[in-house]
Amino acid sequence: MTRDPVFLSTRRRLLQTAATLALALAAAWAAPASAGTGSHGKPAWAATWAASSNGVYPTGTAVFQPSLAAAFPSAATGASDQSFRMVVRPTLWGDTFRVRFTNAFGTQPVTIDDAHLGLQAASAALVPGSNRPITFDGGRGAITLAPGQYRFSDPVRLDTAVDAERFFLEGRKLAVSFHVAGESGPMTWHSKAVQTSYVTPPGAGSQGHREDEAPFRYTTTSWYFIDAVEVVAPADTAVVVAFGDSITDGTASTLNGDDRWPDVLARRLHAAYGSRVALVNAGIGGNRVTGPADPNGSVAGGPGALVRMERDVFSLSGVSAIVWLEGINDLSGLVPPQDVIAGYREGVRMARERGIKVIAATVTSGKNLANPTPANDQRTADTQVLNAFIRTAGIYDSVADFDAVTVDPATGALRPEMLPNSVTQGIDYLHPNRVGYQAMGSAVDVSVLAPSGRGP
Repeated sequence: MTRDPVFLSTRRRLLQTAATLALALAAAWAAPASAGTGSHGKPAWAATWAASSNGVYPTGTAVFQPSLAAAFPSAATGASDQSFRMVVRPTLWGDTFRVRFTNAFGTQPVTIDDAHLGLQAASAALVPGSNRPITFDGGRGAITLAPGQYRFSDPVRLDTAVDAERFFLEGRKLAVSFHVAGESGPMTWHSKAVQTSYVTPPGAGSQGHREDEAPFRYTTTSWYFIDAVEVVAPADTAVVVAFGDSITDGTASTLNGDDRWPDVLARRLHAAYGSRVALVNAGIGGNRVTGPADPNGSVAGGPGALVRMERDVFSLSGVSAIVWLEGINDLSGLVPPQDVIAGYREGVRMARERGIKVIAATVTSGKNLANPTPANDQRTADTQVLNAFIRTAGIYDSVADFDAVTVDPATGALRPEMLPNSVTQGIDYLHPNRVGYQAMGSAVDVSVLAPSGRGP
């Protein structure tokens, strides 16, 4: 069908005008690096996504994980001349980002090249035109990370205002793509992403620059070789870290649903304070307050909270507060409650030294109604000792009473509606489902987490 040339010309002018207006509006909203910041202060880096490395693949507790036998035939060999597309959801948007790559638990140097940052369209496909190269050390195209090392990339400008129709950012996800040159050896990972990402077959070579999904044949529900994304934002932006174990990490939440309790809290913070606040998740399944310092990444729960606090909290930019839920794994491992309480005190001291607020969350019930045992009864009693301390110690900036909003007073276990979960092992009487996570995320007093100079 032939279109009238006058109509086509008019349509093009209207679209160009709309695009120009959309560009200006979006840039004003999402470009703190180049726009004036007014009373909010000069631009600075702020953490917008994080995932605490818990060890080396396959040590850890992944959920919804497909078979990775074809993607990674040998855990000792790790990645072999193949590319990754890691999908992450920022909680604060802007136009200038940087990515932290990690070899925290590796046993040999890892070389990463052909790294890119783009906007996910669907599956492993990116929004056309959104993929931007990531460089290192002032413009180099590759980086080699020594064992134990983690480093940020150069700033990468993702012009999210290119096309307002395609770049509607709230709730959208970024894709960090990169190529591992040669063999990586044991791969540093975050096992429990509860988010689908993608990887090419071994030997597929550099594919990070590709925007189509074809090279990325395999799916994974874990993150590899990255542990933080930061964005340029006003200097007084508040960054909140949700710090804890599997209940913070998202066990029994919905795959790709972003309905962990930290996700619920993040949405409440944005409703209250808009783009003045970010929240990142530093949960590790199986983590303990008193857990070991494990340089080899061989313990499923990762290094203990006090050991990893420097890497997973203090080294991130702009952190102003921690919401800390942890202790049930210590008690399950027969750690006395007083030892856990001593760990709480030390963690608060470490945060206070850096001017960071600490919001304590009471520990939710692990009472197993289907299999009552003396050990389970002891854990239940010890949990109440921890919670009594949290509620009355007076050392915290606020207390989020997760236990109160999830416990069934008639049984002392999780409320019945919070028990059916979405993972294959069925009800475990420990991890709340989506209903429970909503209640928990709604139990935090967001006024305590307000950006400086702002009330609720």
